[in-house]
Amino acid sequence: MFLSLSFLLIFGLLCLFLWMFSGLFQNNKKVIVYAPPSYPIIGCLLSFYKNRHCLLDWYTQLLASSPTKTIVVGRLGAPRTVVTASPENVEYMLKHNFLNFPKGEPMNQILGDFLGRGIFNVDGDLWSAQRKLASHEFTARSLRELVMKTLEEEVDGRLSPLLESAAANSSVLDLQDVLRRFAFDTICKISLGSDPGCLCSDSKSPAESLVDAFDKASEISARRGMAPVFAVWKCKRALNVGSERKLREHIKVVHDHVEEIIRVRKQQKAKNPEVFAGNSDFLSRLLDAGHEYEVVRDMVISFLVAGRDTTSSALTWFFWLLSKHPNIENTLLKQLFSSEGMNFCHLREMNYIKACLCESMRLYPPVAWDSKHAANDDVLPDGTPIYRGDRVTFFPYAMGRMEDLWGNDWAEFKPDRWFDQEGKLKMISPFKFPVFQAGPRVCLGKEMAFIQMKFVVASILRRFEIRPVCTEQPVFVPLLTGYMAKGLYVRVQMREGYNNNNN
Repeated sequence: MFLSLSFLLIFGLLCLFLWMFSGLFQNNKKVIVYAPPSYPIIGCLLSFYKNRHCLLDWYTQLLASSPTKTIVVGRLGAPRTVVTASPENVEYMLKHNFLNFPKGEPMNQILGDFLGRGIFNVDGDLWSAQRKLASHEFTARSLRELVMKTLEEEVDGRLSPLLESAAANSSVLDLQDVLRRFAFDTICKISLGSDPGCLCSDSKSPAESLVDAFDKASEISARRGMAPVFAVWKCKRALNVGSERKLREHIKVVHDHVEEIIRVRKQQKAKNPEVFAGNSDFLSRLLDAGHEYEVVRDMVISFLVAGRDTTSSALTWFFWLLSKHPNIENTLLKQLFSSEGMNFCHLREMNYIKACLCESMRLYPPVAWDSKHAANDDVLPDGTPIYRGDRVTFFPYAMGRMEDLWGNDWAEFKPDRWFDQEGKLKMISPFKFPVFQAGPRVCLGKEMAFIQMKFVVASILRRFEIRPVCTEQPVFVPLLTGYMAKGLYVRVQMREGYNNNNN
């Protein structure tokens, strides 16, 4: 009993000393740190655990209450984390002092098993080499032509017939699932030159196990970064138990599928080089560039994850928001039916659709937050000190909800906020709206993503009316990409006045 009381007394004195020392240190630095309720040793672990199921809104409330729009989160078992919704801080991280804020080894530990050495998870020379290759491919006219050709095939051959069938049978569809399968077919054709057939309605897709493994590997990897105590998943990983064992199994499925596709393509190219010469799919160009086998595999996986999940997430929330605003849908339809066609040039000129998509992504960004790790000590523009090894997170979800950035009507879905008084699209700073990142790591596929989303929106709205079955506010779940919990179940109707002769 005496020993227990002595231990508690010593522990209490130690905590008090550390707390006082921390306060003196901050006072000497004359730095005001805004943080959630915290305690000695454990930091904000209790608050973090309590709010673990609503982290987005919890962080957003904390940031809105901070005069600097920045908070510092310290908790036992995790690196010191600085979370910001300040455009000036975001610009400093992503542009002005880019080299001091790489992805870092901690992020590589979280996502490395799944994404490996792909472009979204590496730094330095390997990132530069992959970025240079990808940059060349995304500016190639051949890729643009492949994207348009693939979109036309997928929409006309699979997506539209699927929606027509649902309309004819008065059946209910999970539109989120349909859009994800559509996006996976599309990105596989563009990236791999192969067709998984996920949207085929007359047969079970041979890639179903691959898609399922992708989903589960993404989820488990993302939950590592959201874990209250990092040591838990690291121990499970070391022991190969629980979710970490399942993660290894899912990653093996993904690797086996992608490696088999790569192996077959290499054999095909070796046997018939003239047939595959000049192939425009991404895999062929990666192989031609002579990258290591694992780098090719990891780059392909990264592009599959990004190409499927980001666009399908953005479109899911877009269709839900649009269903709540019939006046905006009518404005969109006027633009669509006045357009002369749906080729690349016409799609680029559809500014109202782009404004609607941007407004949707402001409220529900496909990637809710993104983290870097400080290579050296630093100070953000708002005065927040950064120490080597800190996790520094910019937060698009919260930024879209800041009254200082978007006005007191920030909660409203208002595409008109993206136009100036002359009716032209505004040039919004990418550091205020970092949905596609910014600076050297800005998304290379941004333009192609908008073209794909515009094509899908225009194709669906011109022919169909989409009406959600449930009227309740859906829940936004932030994993590697954000998705709608429980899906988006809708009824589909043929749009009145539409006929197959319409363009």
